[in-house]
Amino acid sequence: MGRRHEVSDEQWERLKSLLPPEKSGKQGRPPKSNRLMLNGILWVLRTGAPWRDLPKRFGPWQSVYSRFRRWAQRGVWTKVFEELSKDSDDETFMIDATIVRAHQDATGAKKTAERRRSAIPEADRPRRYTLKWTPWEIPAASCSPKDKSTT
Repeated sequence: MGRRHEVSDEQWERLKSLLPPEKSGKQGRPPKSNRLMLNGILWVLRTGAPWRDLPKRFGPWQSVYSRFRRWAQRGVWTKVFEELSKDSDDETFMIDATIVRAHQDATGAKKTAERRRSAIPEADRPRRYTLKWTPWEIPAASCSPKDKSTT
């Protein structure tokens, strides 16, 4: 039985053909198995931990990270996600904050009465400010006719 963040045997059988071959033909230390690297990558992605906190059983974190980057650059993850998306079970969905709506009761206090209008129509309007500029004047703000008494 596998660990919580690792791929099962059934999942591995489906994914191993999508990953690059393990034998590189280069001299030196033999590469780690793709399954071990995949499990290390999944551990980091599922836990949200930094790469440096990767457990020792997956090998050096630098090796796992560089395999993750190489696969990302070669488009391996795109193939893997396309294969896995065929098994959509409609049980898990991601919710983006741009589509979350507030409930109709979350808009504030109940509006019991209609807003009363003022007897003077200008009193209901917001003040309007304009900036006057002429070469012989210093810029000054002038107000709407309602505010002439303040200028």
